[in-house]
Amino acid sequence: MEKEAAQAMKLFLDEWQDTAEKTKAVFSHLKAYLEKKEGTAFDFIPRPGVTYSLRAVHTNQRKKSLFVMVDVIEDAPRWLSVCFYGEMISDPEENGDFVPEGLLGEDAVCFDVDAWDDRLIAYVKARMDEAWQFARNG
Repeated sequence: MEKEAAQAMKLFLDEWQDTAEKTKAVFSHLKAYLEKKEGTAFDFIPRPGVTYSLRAVHTNQRKKSLFVMVDVIEDAPRWLSVCFYGEMISDPEENGDFVPEGLLGEDAVCFDVDAWDDRLIAYVKARMDEAWQFARNG
């Protein structure tokens, strides 16, 4: 991650007061999970008042600019929208929402996380694994 983006993320996380829903903890958990994936690089795009977007890309990717986007949605309380290109993942339990042209103009599957939920977090991490593998293969 570029220095400016890293500083923006640090400032954002330092100022974010977690709530009973623990969405800050979920965000931090997913970020740490992605950081362990070999060949993964990050960007952080803050849009104060709208979203704060963590984007992960694999160094082998050629056709897509990311493999997952974890958006923090400004609301009371904040919640997460974890989005993938539809072609990169499966959704066997149909927990995600299909969003036509919802990820940088392409069809997406997004998972809303509005509170710490072990089952949903594990499911989203499994989708991250799929997307990372797809991206890793170029």
